[in-house]
Amino acid sequence: MRTLAVLLAAGRGSRFHGGGHKLDALLPSGASVYTQSLEHLVEALARRPDSAGVLVVHGATERPVPEGVISVVNPQWADGQATSVAAALHHAGEVGAEAIVFGLADQPFVPPTAWRAVADASPEWPVVVASYAGRRGPHPVRLHHSVWPLVPTIGDDGARSVLRDHPALVHEVACEGSPADIDTLEDLERWTNS
Repeated sequence: MRTLAVLLAAGRGSRFHGGGHKLDALLPSGASVYTQSLEHLVEALARRPDSAGVLVVHGATERPVPEGVISVVNPQWADGQATSVAAALHHAGEVGAEAIVFGLADQPFVPPTAWRAVADASPEWPVVVASYAGRRGPHPVRLHHSVWPLVPTIGDDGARSVLRDHPALVHEVACEGSPADIDTLEDLERWTNS
C-alpha cells in the first residue's frame, strides 16, 4: 500500500513561553523538537519501497527539510490542524498514495519503531492509531484513502473526529515510546530534567 508519511508542523505554538517557537527548543539529545521528530519519521519510513514520500506541512513558520523531503505550506494553518491534514490529503491524492500516516512535530519522543508499527499494520484496517502502555495515543495515525472523506477540513480535530465517531473502523497498535508533546516551557523542562 503506497503510503505518504506526514509531519504536521504548521501551528504557532502560542502556549510556549520559552523565547522562540517550541519546535526550535532543544531536547536533552541536543536536537530541536522539530528536528528529532522529523528524523524519527524519516528513519522509519523514507526509504521503503511502498513510500509515496515524506511530507512536512508548514504554516506559522517555515521549517527546513532535508533533501528528498517534500515541503508544503498551509496558508490556512490558523484555521486549525484539520487544514494541515487536508493539505496532506490533497498532496497524497496528487501522488497516488493509498494511505497517509501522520503525526505532530511537537511529539519528538515517538520513535521510528512506532511510526513503522502504524504504517505496517494490516491494510485491511481503514484507521490505525498507536497506543502506548495500553492507552491510545493521538499519533501516529494511518488513514486509508477510503476514510479520507470523513476527515474534517477545518477546526482542530484533525483525525480525532474519525477516531471518535467511527470506532468500528479503528485499530490500535501497541507501540514503544511516548506520545508526550512539547506545548509549554514546563513540558520541555519536565523532559530536560528527567
